[in-house]
Amino acid sequence: LSFYSCTDFVEVDPPKNNLSTNTVFDDAATVKSALANIYLKMRDESLVSGNNGLSTLMGIYTDELDYYLTDTDNNQLYLHNVLASNSTINSWWTNAYTILYAANDIITGVENSKLLSADEKAEFHGQALFVRAYMHSLLASLYGDVPYITTTNYLENNVVSRTSIDQIYEYIINDLKIAVNLLNNEDSTGEKVVPNKAVANALLSRMYLYTENWEMAERTASILINTFSLEKDVTKVFLKSSASTLWQFKPNGISILNTYEANQFVIRFIPGQAFALRQELLSTFEPGDLRRLNWVGNTTSADGLTTLYYANKYKSIFNATVSLEYSILFRLEEQYLIRAEAQAQLNNLLGSQTDLNMIRNRAGLNNTAAITKEELLGAIMQERFLEFFTEQGHRWFDLKRRGEAENRLSAIKTNWKNTDIVLPIPETEIAVNPNLKPQNAGY
Repeated sequence: LSFYSCTDFVEVDPPKNNLSTNTVFDDAATVKSALANIYLKMRDESLVSGNNGLSTLMGIYTDELDYYLTDTDNNQLYLHNVLASNSTINSWWTNAYTILYAANDIITGVENSKLLSADEKAEFHGQALFVRAYMHSLLASLYGDVPYITTTNYLENNVVSRTSIDQIYEYIINDLKIAVNLLNNEDSTGEKVVPNKAVANALLSRMYLYTENWEMAERTASILINTFSLEKDVTKVFLKSSASTLWQFKPNGISILNTYEANQFVIRFIPGQAFALRQELLSTFEPGDLRRLNWVGNTTSADGLTTLYYANKYKSIFNATVSLEYSILFRLEEQYLIRAEAQAQLNNLLGSQTDLNMIRNRAGLNNTAAITKEELLGAIMQERFLEFFTEQGHRWFDLKRRGEAENRLSAIKTNWKNTDIVLPIPETEIAVNPNLKPQNAGY
């Protein structure tokens, strides 16, 4: 029950530490608190955290960010000489499976509860299924074949084998379909910090895109596009009240009033910076792109000799008196670009152009010049680069799924190997459970 410790992440009263598991799952408030603690763990410690998660570290793995500090594990990612002993790779894995254990515990607990109402059971079950699908989707994108865990039975989990990537995606999609039917349409907090039906659909459309199910990707993205409104003002996209946001993490409001992303990316002084945007990204912006003007900042050294550019999507650093920005995980812009790509693949070129232009026009750019299917797919890939830079590893996942990692990274990463397409399974995990063998090629 230590996992269900106190948190005000979504302002739910915490359960007492001496509650039995049965008591936890017979009381709606304590189940809410248990789910809130899952989201807290995701926000503060997991691979989706803005604090040394995918946004920063897969940014240095690709062509988004340069890295300037001396942390050994981070430098392995930046220089593409990752070892299976890398502590970041290990912590991402272990934190993800800790979260998955908690999600599975909630699924089992609410199913067996005798006092929760049917509506409460459905909502809690749906949230936990979404978490299970989401964490597995990220693990599979990073490590390839990984175990798909659906039980809290430690005897089974200690000897589990890896699941094929195709089977993982099938399980993810099945979990999400169930979650969509169970979840509420609204987030009861009113702040988009609790996953609802729309968030599950957003991940589902992404999974259809990744598995090249173009018809379902288009159909699912359309549900969201037809329901929600795109934030019209580029300067407001990363504010906590942005119209485009589907799901976001709320800062704790006590020691931290704004996002980890702002603290990681904004360069206050040179020297002293950890990350800066790479020229490969900066040179991709077209003249007049409002994202370049509003989502990129720069700092010049005291001697005037060095100017570095940084991701300035989240602008408020840790001296604020009120939380203006929450860390966004899913936003509507992705759905437009998912549908544009699906439509291009289905040879609906006019529809693809229309969706692509929604994102371009909002950025102050003219309609795309892309006409053919291949031109549109290339233009969409570029638009995803500019729209989602330093957000949740989107760039890496796009390069990987589109087969462009070798072409884009081999020229700028001197240690690039084709086997870098997946990260190593942590060696400590293989030592504990030899059924995770064989290790990924190249490690």
